[in-house]
Amino acid sequence: MKKPKQATRIIGRVDKIDLPGFEIEDLDCKVDTGADTSSIHCSKVKIVEQDGVEFLKFRVLDKKHPQFSKKTHLVHEFSEKRVKSSSGHSELRYVIKTKVIVFGTEFPITFTLSDREKMKYPVLLGRRFLKNKFIVDVSKTDLSHSEKTKKP
Repeated sequence: MKKPKQATRIIGRVDKIDLPGFEIEDLDCKVDTGADTSSIHCSKVKIVEQDGVEFLKFRVLDKKHPQFSKKTHLVHEFSEKRVKSSSGHSELRYVIKTKVIVFGTEFPITFTLSDREKMKYPVLLGRRFLKNKFIVDVSKTDLSHSEKTKKP
């Protein structure tokens, strides 16, 4: 049986998102239809073992980012995936699942953890996340954030 198609909304080429699992609001993101998967800038990423169980330990963002909180996150459910960048460089990245809030709606999302320190946007929203949820209008920006901050 086919899943019913979800309603689609128009999203611009950049916006601000909330990541409730990381207690981050209004984080800049780039909507990237050229990227298959979504990615988030993380630092101090490593596997640690506690009581015989492997966890992925990381910090979202880094100390240079104004929204950096120094909070360390531990996740038990993670995987690895080979990702090819737009420049053709291939690397192995860790993959996690979390939640993202866009247009006031919470969605599940899968992120690869990457070093985006030199990039303008700490988050990329890729095709897998956008599919059946959003139509991208590259002439627009901050549609979700504008809706969130609109005064009644």
